[in-house]
Amino acid sequence: MAATGACIFPFVFSPAYRRRSESSAPAGSNQNPRLNSWSTHRFAVSTEQASSAATATTFPSSRPVSFDENGRSHEKHGEKTSDQSSPTPFMEDVKLESGRERLRRFFAEAKDLTRTDGGPPRWFSPLECGSRLEKSPLLLYLPGIDGTGAGLTSQYKKLGKVFDIWCLHIPVMDRTSFLGLVKLVERTVKAETYRFPNRPIYLVGESLGGCLALAVSARNPDIDLLLILANPAWSFEKSPIQPLLPLLELMPEQLQLSYPFILSLMAGDPSKTFKASTEKGLPPQQTVGELSMDLLTMTYCIPVLADILPKETLLWKLQMLKSASAYTNSRIHAVRAETLLLTSGRDQLLTSQAKGARLDDALQRSNLRKFDGCGHFLFLENDFDLVTIIKGTSFYRRGKSLDYVSDYLPPTPSEYKKLYESNRWFDEITEPVVLSTLENGRIVRSLDGIPTEGPVLYVGYHMLLGIEPALIVIRFLNERNILLRGVAHPMFFEKYRKGKMLELEPYDSFRMMGAVPVSGTNLFKLLSSKSHVLLYPGGMREALHRKGEEYKLFWPEQSEFVRMAVRFGAKIVPFGTVGEDDLGEVFFDYDDQMKIPYWRKFIREVTEEFAKVRTNATGEVANQDVHMPLIRPKIPGRFYYCFGTPFETAGRKQELRDRDKSHELYLQVKSEVERCIAYLREKRESDPYRSIFSRLMYRTQHASASEIPTFDL
Repeated sequence: MAATGACIFPFVFSPAYRRRSESSAPAGSNQNPRLNSWSTHRFAVSTEQASSAATATTFPSSRPVSFDENGRSHEKHGEKTSDQSSPTPFMEDVKLESGRERLRRFFAEAKDLTRTDGGPPRWFSPLECGSRLEKSPLLLYLPGIDGTGAGLTSQYKKLGKVFDIWCLHIPVMDRTSFLGLVKLVERTVKAETYRFPNRPIYLVGESLGGCLALAVSARNPDIDLLLILANPAWSFEKSPIQPLLPLLELMPEQLQLSYPFILSLMAGDPSKTFKASTEKGLPPQQTVGELSMDLLTMTYCIPVLADILPKETLLWKLQMLKSASAYTNSRIHAVRAETLLLTSGRDQLLTSQAKGARLDDALQRSNLRKFDGCGHFLFLENDFDLVTIIKGTSFYRRGKSLDYVSDYLPPTPSEYKKLYESNRWFDEITEPVVLSTLENGRIVRSLDGIPTEGPVLYVGYHMLLGIEPALIVIRFLNERNILLRGVAHPMFFEKYRKGKMLELEPYDSFRMMGAVPVSGTNLFKLLSSKSHVLLYPGGMREALHRKGEEYKLFWPEQSEFVRMAVRFGAKIVPFGTVGEDDLGEVFFDYDDQMKIPYWRKFIREVTEEFAKVRTNATGEVANQDVHMPLIRPKIPGRFYYCFGTPFETAGRKQELRDRDKSHELYLQVKSEVERCIAYLREKRESDPYRSIFSRLMYRTQHASASEIPTFDL
């Protein structure tokens, strides 16, 4: 099956709850935790499993796009927006709270949870998380040293769309040992696995909760667990506050000084408020007001913090961190679960980032993400979005194994806005000219010639380093409200392989926009779901070509994608792309590198780490060794895309069963791609705005929103 190459772009409230209670009685006790639920006037008891699909929201699109404060787009250039009644490719958006609002909400939740406190640790499930996807996996939140279980409050609404959420609440005066908490979580995990054997269970733990998750996983290697660990306290013996424990015990009258310190860990870096205000262009008076509000918030929160963590409880929790760290360290080798490890660069409690790298090395299947500007309480940080991270790391699944098609969670409008803005500079530098072919053969400067209904298979030429997909995926969304699902080399999805791996984090946006590993199974599922699929038959060999091989197709001899398209009656749209030679020139390629022993050894070692895509292929297309050509940059030119006449396969199933007929269609598609490339290379010579300097001059003379002209069609 064909593969894409190495794309460099990733391109004050009062909620109610359902509560589930579980005592810390021995496993053999006759007590039924589901019959021991308790409630107050703000907490409702329920054991029902609510399930519904997330509601989609209409997202108007045009090109280029501007966004309002809600993540909505507005059209420019006077172009026609897409049909508002057409299905949106986006998930329902959820507005994120600011850091100050998150902190206030956390303490409001924590205060309410401890109002009628007492009894053993128990589970509760927020009522606002009731509208979720069908067969959503279970998410068990394991809190940090606060023990309230309210740490995910700012994430509830968005997480609740895709998870069944239970949060562990540890009452203030409860003195259950760490091992007792491990057994409590373990009983819940085993019970839910027995009830739903095919449903994975996510353990989301921060600080102390991270140790709980690791311990439960180590003790239950045969249960399908996925761990999300935010600054886990697995190495507390080296924490900066470790030496202060004896001092805190000896000077109880000074213990209240610890509350401002803990609160500062929750509130994060105050300089962020100043920086955010400056970036927004707020006047000095308003910036001072923002900082004053932060100070008032901290003043309000300190008394609540004293109720959550009184002196005895704080000392108990800090001592528990010691035992939790020792227990977990001795069992790290037994952890088999898939793990998403989140570490902060400004964690003053645990110095998590340095320890996170060691934990990442120690775990067998871990995927590390670093947040340099964040503090210890990661879920309370401004703009931190756990669901977005889960999407980008392909860490969401509803069955025994990840299905890149059925488990895919599309971006929300606000997530897409951030992705669009992050790639906007490249769009402005290259100012792409996008052409398509109407049914009558006329070429137009738009995507009007693109089929609306799927399945559609877009087959084209892969430019140097695979830099063209990001721009065209964005254009399809903005102009036609179509989400292109690219099939890519498996190396972009090797999350847990250790060794000479490429850094996967820059490709999170690539996966968030729907890319899947290349395979016949994934292509089958995409076309059967009537998707619009982006395919590059030349794969890595084409994207990492040698000197002098610009615009040369390296397609396999077999008509591999035609038979799959015919099976589902998919339209095949060939397209050509031109412009790589206007950005850079290869001067040290694969052939040059293989002449040097060091580079030859490195290339072979890296290539061996990745799954082979074309094990049965022969010729140049089979030569897909992983390497990085050295490129001499040029003054940026312009990109050009041309989508040719679609090839219909519907109704031709019997005809194209014949291998010769199928191969004939394959050659026609390839010829059309070459024709599109030749057309663009010829026409761009007459483009008066091919140079970036002429485009900049045009911008100075016209409105910045106007579309820059190109050659005559």
